[in-house]
Amino acid sequence: MLKIFNDISSENVVHDYILKQKLGAIYQGRSECGPRALGNRSIIFDPRISNGKQIVNRVKKREPFRPFAATVLEEECHKWFDMMGISSSPFMTFAINILESKKEQVPSIVHVDNTCRIQTVNIEQNEIYYNLIKIFFDATGIPLLLNTSFNIAGNPMVEDVSDAIKTLYNSKLDYIYFPEINLLVSK
Repeated sequence: MLKIFNDISSENVVHDYILKQKLGAIYQGRSECGPRALGNRSIIFDPRISNGKQIVNRVKKREPFRPFAATVLEEECHKWFDMMGISSSPFMTFAINILESKKEQVPSIVHVDNTCRIQTVNIEQNEIYYNLIKIFFDATGIPLLLNTSFNIAGNPMVEDVSDAIKTLYNSKLDYIYFPEINLLVSK
């Protein structure tokens, strides 16, 4: 049975769901085009969880060897990743080495080769998603979230609200956050 909660803010999502190791999705704005989820149709999770990869893989029904991505606040990316001379990666096109001093803090996003495919985000690119990550950063000191596409293996990316609800209902996801209307649907 699905439950609907009105008047939910990004702060509620961070404190009541992400920090309690709930695996959920964010659904906002227009559908995304391309091979990566960039915060409009994304499954999000706390990157600090040591077995986070296994949790997300079990829900997405993915192979365990596949790497995960993270969305990081653009102004913080150099403090966490070796950016190789670039200032941003807004389309998640680079696998970047995570700084050695940061690996243990975010084990869910570190691949076996010590890289992570990152998306940098700033407030102008995606204000809602940026603010969600900023609230998580303020609460934990970690300026990033695990981000993977909002779909289950073998299915296309979630396109519309109906797809989103079907995916929630037919998977082990815990919730979907619809920030533009301050709504959260959970199990």
